[in-house]
Amino acid sequence: MAFVPTARHLLRAKDLADARYAEPLCVDDLARAAGLSRAHFSRAFRAAFGESPHAYLLTRRLERAAALLLTTDRSVADVCFSVGLRSVGSFTTSFTRTYGRSPTAYRAAFPPASELAMVPGCVVRAYARPQRRTFREDSAATPA
Repeated sequence: MAFVPTARHLLRAKDLADARYAEPLCVDDLARAAGLSRAHFSRAFRAAFGESPHAYLLTRRLERAAALLLTTDRSVADVCFSVGLRSVGSFTTSFTRTYGRSPTAYRAAFPPASELAMVPGCVVRAYARPQRRTFREDSAATPA
């Protein structure tokens, strides 16, 4: 069996965290994906990526939560649970520590683009309406 560098195993665990952040993953799951013991995996991950596996997973979850807060109207609790976190209080604390404001304040600071649009609603409605067009109706010959 050929030797595979530890970094290759660590990338497998990092990819798992990126792809399945919303699932109830823990450091043991990531270590298992890397094929390393929990302690060795944690030390190697921190040495390779500069942060602990738990911090990396939390960062991925908070990034996704921030995107959901800006692009959806889902409640903060729903966003919290949909990114794989289990406690709204811990989510709010972690989010505030990372982004400098609570999830609700973060959402309020970045209103949807529709609120900033300079086009009057009547113009939007006029251009959004379907055009009255016929397709091959005028050119079809009527049978005699």
